[in-house]
Amino acid sequence: MTTDATIAQTDEQRAERTFSGPVQSYPSHGFPRLASTAFLEAWPSAFLAAERAIDRDSHGYAALSDVVDRSLHASVAHLTGGLSPAAMAGAYWDWAVHLASSPGRQMLLAEKAMRKTWRFASYAWRCAFQPNAAPCIEPLPQDKRFSGEAWRQWPYALLYQGFLLNQQWWHNATTGIGGVTKQHENVVEFASRQLLDMFSPSNFLLTNPEALQRTLATGGVNLVYGLQNFLEDMERRAGGKPPVGAEAFMPGQNVAITPGKVIYRNRLIELIQYGPSTEKARPEPVLITPAWIMKYYILDLSPHNSLVRFLTGQGFTVFMISWRNPSAEDRDLTMEAYRRLGVMAALDLISSLMPDQKIHAAGYCLGGTLLAIAAAAMARDNDERLKSVTLLAAQTDFTEAGELTLFVNESQLDFLEDLMWEHGYLDSKEMAGAFQLLRSNDLVWSYAHKSYLMGEREPMTDMRAWNADATRMPYKMHSGYLRLLFLNNDLAEGRLRANGGAVALHDIRAPIFAVGTERDHIAPWRSVYKIHLLADAEITFLLTSGGHNAGIVSEPEKKRGGYRFTTRVDGEHYADPEEWVRIAAVREGSWWPEWSAWLAARSGPPVAPPAMGPALCDAPGTYVLQS
Repeated sequence: MTTDATIAQTDEQRAERTFSGPVQSYPSHGFPRLASTAFLEAWPSAFLAAERAIDRDSHGYAALSDVVDRSLHASVAHLTGGLSPAAMAGAYWDWAVHLASSPGRQMLLAEKAMRKTWRFASYAWRCAFQPNAAPCIEPLPQDKRFSGEAWRQWPYALLYQGFLLNQQWWHNATTGIGGVTKQHENVVEFASRQLLDMFSPSNFLLTNPEALQRTLATGGVNLVYGLQNFLEDMERRAGGKPPVGAEAFMPGQNVAITPGKVIYRNRLIELIQYGPSTEKARPEPVLITPAWIMKYYILDLSPHNSLVRFLTGQGFTVFMISWRNPSAEDRDLTMEAYRRLGVMAALDLISSLMPDQKIHAAGYCLGGTLLAIAAAAMARDNDERLKSVTLLAAQTDFTEAGELTLFVNESQLDFLEDLMWEHGYLDSKEMAGAFQLLRSNDLVWSYAHKSYLMGEREPMTDMRAWNADATRMPYKMHSGYLRLLFLNNDLAEGRLRANGGAVALHDIRAPIFAVGTERDHIAPWRSVYKIHLLADAEITFLLTSGGHNAGIVSEPEKKRGGYRFTTRVDGEHYADPEEWVRIAAVREGSWWPEWSAWLAARSGPPVAPPAMGPALCDAPGTYVLQS
């Protein structure tokens, strides 16, 4: 008789004959296991090992895909001058979609086109009977392309008037479209303007009456000279040589020749000390931090326009930071490294030479932004070595940072980072191209008109030669600078960290002297003015005529130009930029004496000049000569 126990025993015997390993029953229902204990214990580890192997392969594929993408983007960036095609396409798509969905706006643009066509036709009719008929549209004040008398003659008057009307219509078509983000609108308007400027009648021989007159007067010799100039420029650019005539302005020979000594050097800076040229000196020295995007000698050009020479002549001991031109080995230098190895290292050295004196610190452009960060961190840490802080065309809030913001969004920065990743730095050619685009009429087309159509070389100047002596930017520093400041505005909003903690500009208690320039494309003066909203210290704000460089290099011998300024003290209410322009005191001439007097009023009485630090070499040093 077969029982349940017999069936169970028979099943166990059958399992033992089939499987060599021991058989165990599941405790819950008594069914046998069909695998050995060793196998059952080993299979999770086997699956885990296989998963890890797959993960390793996945990481390898991820690394490979990253290299492929970055290499492709870097190659494209060389062709586009660092501009991201994806960022440009995104901006135009945003504009096109919103314009396509705005029939009312389309009707308005069509009506504007008809009215401009009628204006142009009416002007053409008047020109047929009145050779000097009044134009139907005037160029913008800064547009000098059509200011010559030759442009008043038929048919060239029609050409340039039609061009300006077309340019105005496209401005209306690319701005004011509802729903388009402000950044995309600015990009589309800027790019459209650049494309239109390429086809300006002033750029072509047959449509430029001034070039035609020159050709007839010289028998075409101007075109021969223009071709020679063009070929020479192309050869120099291909060979990485400076522009024609720049060889006449070499640091240490006829620019950057103020007597001084390099007294300190690390992997990032050389510190130059300039003694006063007076019998007695102010006890507090002046430390100048230039931007690392430029060679320092913009502030020590020729003897007649050297800010350093001017300050030493006013009885100040001046220390100047000269930045090293970074290479691929410096790719991992960060903004914090620039603060620590730059501003703080210089302050420590000066304090060791003059331990009982506070320091007037000044920063130009990016150097001013870095100085503001360092000053805020020092104030937070109760480091009271700064007697005053001067910011020359330096921004601390980047929400209105001018046309440079056209090149700052997530797509553009990612593309630019891939370009820097390839070499470990941003090459000076890419930066120069971006700055030239901001003033293409002045720096590109007017140069091409004079050099290639008219066959004339503009005389080289010390500032133009300095401008061609550009520097590189380390990968991590430039990426961090653009993301933290331009993209995220971390300094103004209290998220930026330095020396282990967050920094806030309202911690600064030293008096501040801030300078803006009226025609600044790099640091618009209204953006520089925002220091009033961020700092609680006494602030003297000065607005000078000129641009980012020419406004700062404002020697007293220069008779043209002027400036306006005010000082805000505790308890005074905030005045916005438009109100400030109305109430500020106006002065003629250079602003340098105003700053010198401001420094002197916050300095002790003159004493014997301090001793020079131990010299490593004569100024201008070695870093400024690196190419």
